[in-house]
Amino acid sequence: MDIYKALENDHKELKNLLSELVDLEEQDSYREVLIENISTLLSSHSRAEESVLYNSMRAIGDSELVMHAYKEHMEAEALLKKMELKEVTGADWTKTAMELRDALLHHIDQEEHDVFTEARKMFSAEEAGQMGEAFLKLQSEIKNQGFVKNSFDLVVNLMPPRFVDKVKSIGSGLGK
Repeated sequence: MDIYKALENDHKELKNLLSELVDLEEQDSYREVLIENISTLLSSHSRAEESVLYNSMRAIGDSELVMHAYKEHMEAEALLKKMELKEVTGADWTKTAMELRDALLHHIDQEEHDVFTEARKMFSAEEAGQMGEAFLKLQSEIKNQGFVKNSFDLVVNLMPPRFVDKVKSIGSGLGK
């Protein structure tokens, strides 16, 4: 499966989960399970996508488009954390759920059109297939990581490539 199809599959699942979330009543006990499912999918998808697709695009030269996509990942994850901490922050749960849905739908649309269009110019079909395999493997590994390691990986993905190996070796003890 190529990288585009793998990402589109996750996007479809995420859209379904977001629709369920927005349709829930605030007091529905399924809410916590749904938020956890979204969080797991979003974080593993984002880190693997950043590592495999975004960093490959950045290495070739389209930094502006990719950095915008990174920013949208961070914004969506911040909204999700706000929902997870609703009791502490006093956030309006329904409003935040809609903001999260709207932000992710915008990101997905922009990614599937702008980012994929640019990536298809940069990578051959064979490379896209290899990237798809790498994405799926890495995503599976990331699902078992904890919040600290996942956050560390976000920072590493944003670093200039020449620093990545050294920084990764520093963070190798973070584990789960």
